[in-house]
Amino acid sequence: MYNDWEHRYDGIICNPPYFKFHDYDNKNVLSEMERRLKCKLNGFCNLYALFLLKSVYQLKPGGRCAYVVPSEFMNSDYGKLVKSYLIQSGTLRHIIVFDFEENVFEDALTTASIILCANDGTSGRLRFTNIRSVAELSLVYELIEGKSVVNGACSRSYSFSEIDSAVKWKRYYQVQNGNGFRDLVPFSTYARVVRGIATGANSYFTFNLSKARDHGISEKYLLPCICRAADVQGHFFTEGDFEWLKEEGKNVFLLNAVDAEDKHVLNYLKKGETEEIHKKFLTASRHPWYALEKRPPAPIWVSVFNRSGLRFIRNEAGIRNLTTFHCIYLQENLFSNITVDLLFAYLLTDTARLIFEDNCREYGNGLQKFEPNDLNKGKLLDIGKLPHNARAEMLSLYHSYSEQKDRQFVEKIDNLLLEHFAC
Repeated sequence: MYNDWEHRYDGIICNPPYFKFHDYDNKNVLSEMERRLKCKLNGFCNLYALFLLKSVYQLKPGGRCAYVVPSEFMNSDYGKLVKSYLIQSGTLRHIIVFDFEENVFEDALTTASIILCANDGTSGRLRFTNIRSVAELSLVYELIEGKSVVNGACSRSYSFSEIDSAVKWKRYYQVQNGNGFRDLVPFSTYARVVRGIATGANSYFTFNLSKARDHGISEKYLLPCICRAADVQGHFFTEGDFEWLKEEGKNVFLLNAVDAEDKHVLNYLKKGETEEIHKKFLTASRHPWYALEKRPPAPIWVSVFNRSGLRFIRNEAGIRNLTTFHCIYLQENLFSNITVDLLFAYLLTDTARLIFEDNCREYGNGLQKFEPNDLNKGKLLDIGKLPHNARAEMLSLYHSYSEQKDRQFVEKIDNLLLEHFAC
């Protein structure tokens, strides 16, 4: 990253290292990159994206570059500035994206794409091609050789002016589920999503009853909390579910020691300092180091990772959650006719999950991930526009589902939504 900037090359082929921002000296590397490229970059950049930008910079006139990298940067927040530089350089020609359910590299759970660049000044267009396997690369050869249509290849071409570096590029190479509906609005119109509580040292801050007894810590200094996604089954989490987990010895408490004067709590804090818990990345930035992030209990939780679609949970127990789930809070709007129950009724549907998939992040072997902003900026049907009788019907079906747990009631909500919003 610091060397060889003056040299230019006819051809560069690269499979760069994949390091997240905290795995390399990103502060100094980014400073060097920004000085050389005369552009701003995001501090969360994966190192492979920086390798790509450096290679584009070092192409000779007429030079070409081929990279194999994860497709993550095309759909992440840090990738916006990377994509902007690539478009402005005028060198980006072809992006070949492997289906994210295909694990191209057996020893790595990652997506895969091939980026082709040319410093020839002859094109103002970018082609995206979707392929399902390595064997289908033969189709790409035909596209590169100039055939505009190749049977079996899902390929689309766009002028640079049509490409928006600020949006997820999935829209350019995948069918968008939301296109089949009208009256879509950002999810943030009705709710906001934030990540769960990050302790910085879960093994220290989380408790079960046995650990609390061993250290003499009263429940007065412990907050009820869901610590593992596997501890929550189904779409509803009740006080009875929490009590069952507690009696089963699960970690369902967080240490809440601010302003505590109890000698047992103070001894436990000293133990944490002896173990240098206070020097960890997150705890070192908190004052005091053992203070918890302020997160009121969220009425709805949503899964972070999934392979079978987003999972939403109604937090009827009113307890907190760690980062195993994101928190969903209803927006405070005096003029909104949306209640938590109505929103949750919508979120239970296949329609809601399909539309959200347009904004997910994809990893190898079919794994999806949603960061809070992926959901905040994702779309939902504007259920506030539903007639009063339709909203009442949705709520009635939802209450029937919550009582009987029969999926047919959710299917009826789905049908109601399709009736009002399908194009």
